[in-house]
Amino acid sequence: MIRFATVSAAAAVVLAAFATQPASARTPYDGAWSVVIITDRGTCDRAYRYSVQIADGIVRYAGEMGMDFRGRVGKGGAVTVSVAAGGSRANGRGRLGRDYGGGTWAGNSSTGACSGRWTAERR
Repeated sequence: MIRFATVSAAAAVVLAAFATQPASARTPYDGAWSVVIITDRGTCDRAYRYSVQIADGIVRYAGEMGMDFRGRVGKGGAVTVSVAAGGSRANGRGRLGRDYGGGTWAGNSSTGACSGRWTAERR
C-alpha cells in the first residue's frame, strides 16, 4: 500500500497535466496529457501511467484517487509539481514541449526513498 502511495504521489507530481487541448487554451500546454512514471531507484513499484489535466498552466490530477498535489507549467514549459498521498510525498520537475515532455522525480515514504523519471505525451 505504501509503495502504491509513493508511486501515486510521484506520478501525480510528475505529473501532472494532459488530454485534448481546449479551443480556448490559455497556455500552449493546457489540455489532457498521459504521464508515465518510472522508478529507477528505491522500493517503489516500477511504473505507472496517469492522466493529468493542465488548465491555465496549473497541473491537476484527472483521476479518482485522493491525492493532494500542486503543480505549474511556466514559460518555456518548465514543470514543477509537489504531491502527497497518505504518508508519502514526492516532487517532480522537468519540461514540456508542444506534444511531449519529461523530467525527474524523487519521493519518500515509510519504505524509504525512491526516485526516477517521467515522460508525458499530449492526448
